[in-house]
Amino acid sequence: MTYTALAVDVENRLVGAATASFSLAVGNAVIATAPGIGAVASQAYTNRMLRAHVLDRLRVGDSPAQAITRIPEWDDDAARRQVAVIDLHGRSAAHTGAGCSEWAGSLSGDGAVVVGNLLAGPAVLDAMLAALENRAPVGDEEALPPGAAFARRLLRALDAGEAAGGDRRGRQSAAIQVAPFADSVAWPPERSVDLRVDDSPDPLTELHRLLSRQFAG
Repeated sequence: MTYTALAVDVENRLVGAATASFSLAVGNAVIATAPGIGAVASQAYTNRMLRAHVLDRLRVGDSPAQAITRIPEWDDDAARRQVAVIDLHGRSAAHTGAGCSEWAGSLSGDGAVVVGNLLAGPAVLDAMLAALENRAPVGDEEALPPGAAFARRLLRALDAGEAAGGDRRGRQSAAIQVAPFADSVAWPPERSVDLRVDDSPDPLTELHRLLSRQFAG
């Protein structure tokens, strides 16, 4: 149903998440960034509350791997959930329940994790992770502020996943969040990028347009 990228840029103190799906308003349901903690995604047969539970465990000192192991304690239907998380150190973990729609899985890399279900195949995640781990500036990105360049890299991961087959049902919505690291947890969170395309025949193109508008000179 959905494919998602979570990443941190430790050098520039940024955390971000980007997601796309053949479902309405994926940004509202799936991703959450907490500047003092990390980023999380909860998808497949989505339980939105798992985002808060996982971030709460990171806040009290659990590693991503430790937090993920708690999912069956919080959710009796954990076999149908898919969750990924990354902390501000770049450590990541993911849970893909046995009941998630095929193809489903996750990949972790250098300061990044990608996760998806109902995908065309594992090549979708391979392409996404390769795009995230390629930090070389593209086009005018050297002239952009770090937050804009990082957001572009997250969107390139979604583009790569789409090009590799994406959600095998099609596309409808997409979203991106980027937040600067923070030394404390505040509500509402301070995000430098928080853009959503809730219902569109071409959500990634529209998300690129919105991001370009935000950082237009």
